[in-house]
Amino acid sequence: MMRTTARTAAIAAAFLMSIGAPPAAAQSAAEPFAGKQVSMIIGFGPGGGYDLWGRTVARHIGKHLPGRPSVVPQNMPGAGSYVATSHIYNAAPKDGTVMGIIARDAALGPLSGAPGARFDATKLSWLGTPTKEHNVCIAYRTAAVKTAAELRDKELILGDTGPGTGTRSYPKVLSDLLGYKFKLVSGFRSSADVFLAMERGEVEGICESLDSVLNRKPQWIADGTIRVLLQAGDKPDPRLKDVPFVLDLARNAEERQVLEYLYAGQGIGRPFVAPPDLPAGRLKLLRDAFNATMKDADFLSDAKKSKLDLEPETGEHLAALIAKIYATPKPIIERVSRLIK
Repeated sequence: MMRTTARTAAIAAAFLMSIGAPPAAAQSAAEPFAGKQVSMIIGFGPGGGYDLWGRTVARHIGKHLPGRPSVVPQNMPGAGSYVATSHIYNAAPKDGTVMGIIARDAALGPLSGAPGARFDATKLSWLGTPTKEHNVCIAYRTAAVKTAAELRDKELILGDTGPGTGTRSYPKVLSDLLGYKFKLVSGFRSSADVFLAMERGEVEGICESLDSVLNRKPQWIADGTIRVLLQAGDKPDPRLKDVPFVLDLARNAEERQVLEYLYAGQGIGRPFVAPPDLPAGRLKLLRDAFNATMKDADFLSDAKKSKLDLEPETGEHLAALIAKIYATPKPIIERVSRLIK
């Protein structure tokens, strides 16, 4: 009797478990990232602004994805993040387990026919940006150049981090368009390496994100270690009073149009992307997770601790901005493309 009762109880328990627990397929559908690892590809080497943003987002975005996967940063430097972008576009699995942060100007690469830009920016899955950007061209205190106007008469040696980045594209166009005497030294893996080279006297400046400058060397502007020669973005930065705004340096309407296209990437900020052709539902999960991260109290505290300024935009906003950039008149695109090659 006792053996029968035990057998009956075991059968009943098994039955209750079978109806109480959802099937494995249902669990997978509800939490598609459960037990998985998500890669956060960072298109630059360690130590720069993109690396800092990529790692900061990676620490928090996983808890906003169904299944709360671990998100592991992976640096993939090369060609101004074209290597990382091309990998995400062509080789990464299209299941949401790979995302990354790429150069804001990488989106312009296919338009200009840049070598290594093996992707279609209009088809990338844009997830969002935590901030908008303001670019500055700076000169170290020992440089002969003290103002933007002097760039037409005196040479300034700049470090750059590769094709597809503003550290190279911006000074190349400014040199040709406005007659500035920038001399570029290539081969640096990140802006942090350029800052070190400036201290060593190997180069004299860089055209770089203002936030990156302030994060890497917070006192350099205030104590006069560097001079900010010019600034660019969708509008002048209020922190840079009396610093010339690049659009105001244009001498005619065509030059202004060229500069507007050149600096369009500033509105892209620090873009996070995923592979193209993601299932609509999976793309929505990634975008929702990114948006939730931007409001996450722990993320906000982490960003503040790292002195990262937040001005987030959604993936939908970035996708629309990319479409607008790609609608730029062809003669303007061709002129800029010729200049940055």
